[in-house]
Amino acid sequence: MKTVNLGGVNVPVIGQGTWHMGEQRTQRKQEVAALREGLDLGMTLVDTAEMYADGGAEEVVGEAIAGVREQVFLTSKVLPHNASRSGVIDACERSLRRLNTDVIDLYLLHWPGRHPVTETIEGFERLLEQGKIKAWGVSNFDLDDMQALPAGCATNQVLYNLESRGIEYDLLPWQQSNAMPLMAYCPLSQGGSLLQHPALKQIAGRHAATTAQIALAWTIRQSGVVAIPKAASIEHIRLNAAATELQLSQSDLALLDKAFPPPMRKQPLEVV
Repeated sequence: MKTVNLGGVNVPVIGQGTWHMGEQRTQRKQEVAALREGLDLGMTLVDTAEMYADGGAEEVVGEAIAGVREQVFLTSKVLPHNASRSGVIDACERSLRRLNTDVIDLYLLHWPGRHPVTETIEGFERLLEQGKIKAWGVSNFDLDDMQALPAGCATNQVLYNLESRGIEYDLLPWQQSNAMPLMAYCPLSQGGSLLQHPALKQIAGRHAATTAQIALAWTIRQSGVVAIPKAASIEHIRLNAAATELQLSQSDLALLDKAFPPPMRKQPLEVV
């Protein structure tokens, strides 16, 4: 599987998101099985957050990675209201317990909040010194926010899909020029109408693929982009993994540009 260097580690360009996991106990066995299938297929980057199901998603991940932790690149996120200099350390320790691990490979600030980012980063640096995280980054930061950060940020995780292309105007090129990978959340735009679009259906027919696979292949066509779709079934996990093998043609890309025009000017950063 194609990889991107993230935090000094080569990670797959399609990982596994966990938003909405851990919300229903009856779904836990299925969610754990899906994550484990993804690991077996090479999607060894798993992204979660303390916000998801109030820590429930981290508990699901902890169960899924038990016994194979060394194979997993584990990402979690701290909520802004917990991201003070000392609060980020306490939050990380809670996440470590839920994940049943000693270290988080990549720890992100979920979005900018009331605590100064400089204080959050001081907390991150302390966690690095303590060996509780291996790298830090941010999420939902626009270009101005990124340019104000000190050195050491490993990534920025933002909304990016065919329906949300605003970052292509400035943020994505800036990160690419600074060799900073971008993590794309909701690469399928939460499903729905996007996956029913005629252009996606037409291209999917050409490739004997699903529209979701085409949307994923489009997202990772850019250098330095890692997509983290959430899939809670083994079938969807397998389809996501297979999307890495798709090669979209210039005519495919032109059709998608016509259906979903790229930005021609600066746009406010979209978030979900």
